[in-house]
Amino acid sequence: MFWIEKYRPVTLDQVLGQERVCEILKRCAETKNLPHLVVSGPPGTGKSASIEATLRELYGDTWQDNVTIFRTADLMERRKSALEADERFIHLFKSDESFLSNFKHIISSYASIRPINAEFKVMLFEDAHALSHDIQHALRRTMERYSSTCRFIFCTTQASTLIPPIKSRCLPLFFVPLPRETIRNCLLKILNNIPEEDRISEDETGLIVAASCGDLRKAIMFLQVRIETKIPFNPDTLSRTVTQEEACLALHEMKAKDIAKAQKRLQNLMITQGLLGREVISMLLKVTEREYNDPEIVTRLADADACLTHAGNEYLQINALVTTIVAEVFS
Repeated sequence: MFWIEKYRPVTLDQVLGQERVCEILKRCAETKNLPHLVVSGPPGTGKSASIEATLRELYGDTWQDNVTIFRTADLMERRKSALEADERFIHLFKSDESFLSNFKHIISSYASIRPINAEFKVMLFEDAHALSHDIQHALRRTMERYSSTCRFIFCTTQASTLIPPIKSRCLPLFFVPLPRETIRNCLLKILNNIPEEDRISEDETGLIVAASCGDLRKAIMFLQVRIETKIPFNPDTLSRTVTQEEACLALHEMKAKDIAKAQKRLQNLMITQGLLGREVISMLLKVTEREYNDPEIVTRLADADACLTHAGNEYLQINALVTTIVAEVFS
């Protein structure tokens, strides 16, 4: 069994490092008054687990009867075939109509049905950043029409991809990257549950914490792989990837003052590889530490990371980062 599932939070009290957001969600569950939500933040910070815990407290053991979950990334990739293959939508799917028409019909039908022993039902969109703009505009109208019987929750790592009309109708909740000490304490608790001969040293635990970059899910996966394979953890091997090489080339282009080429290379990483802005910055940091060891570059990377932490537009921040490094470091 994967440890990320074994140690997945079930209640809001078990969610680590997000006290402020969890307090808001607790109040929503207690008052039975949940607004539309945009839940954003980096991966592995507890977004989905917190929402599921809130829904359990809101509806009890039968929470799934009043919640419809859309795996948006898969839906937008497979489009009509995804709707056609989903047993929930067989009675609503119309093969002679377009994906957009079918999607609008399904959403409207589900939103209009009255909830079971509750005042409203919930539609949860995982990876909401994958939603196209035409789908988002269709959802906006549905949100307006059926707000009395249905609440919409958009869970995403990139809130900037959602259109303003949707964001203006939702309460924004931002999950911050977890502090290293929080991740370390969680890993130590997990280690206490395994035989002493299989445990790892504090130094190696520290390497895993540092490599996770605030992502608790990633840290737990690294720890499980380390324990089960018994191969010493080496963070350098994690960075020897195609995407890391692309980040290295981008820094070389910045040094050559080719701003447009460096910006395009980093944008391609985000578009074609699906990387987040913070992941791009993390790779640039690793290259900087390995090849440049320049504190000025690190400072600019930290500034850009701070902007992204406060939900800034990822593409704008990465482009601005490239321009700043060229102008202030390599000028």
